[in-house]
Amino acid sequence: MKWTDKPNAVLLQRSFLFGITGIVLGTLSILNTNLHLLNAPMGPLNGVSMLLQFFGIGLSIMVLRKRKVPKEEQEKAKVMTMVLVVSLLFFILTV
Repeated sequence: MKWTDKPNAVLLQRSFLFGITGIVLGTLSILNTNLHLLNAPMGPLNGVSMLLQFFGIGLSIMVLRKRKVPKEEQEKAKVMTMVLVVSLLFFILTV
C-alpha cells in the first residue's frame, strides 16, 4: 500500500511522530554540544534529526495536497507544517 493511499489521520500521526523524534534528537545534539556530556561527534545526529523533520513536513504537506480533505484535518496539517518548519529553521540556524 502506498503512502498516498493511507488515511489522513494516519499520515498526520506519522508526521507528528517523525517530527517529534527529529526535534528530540536535535535538542539532544544541541545540549550535548553546549554541555559536553558525551565526547562523540554530533554531525550524524544532526543529520538524522533534520531528515526526520523533513520527512514529517513532507507527510503533512501530502495531506494538504489531497483533494476533499475535511477542514479540521486540513487545519491540523497546516499547524503541523508550520511547527516543523519553524523547528527545522531553528536547528539549521543553531548548527
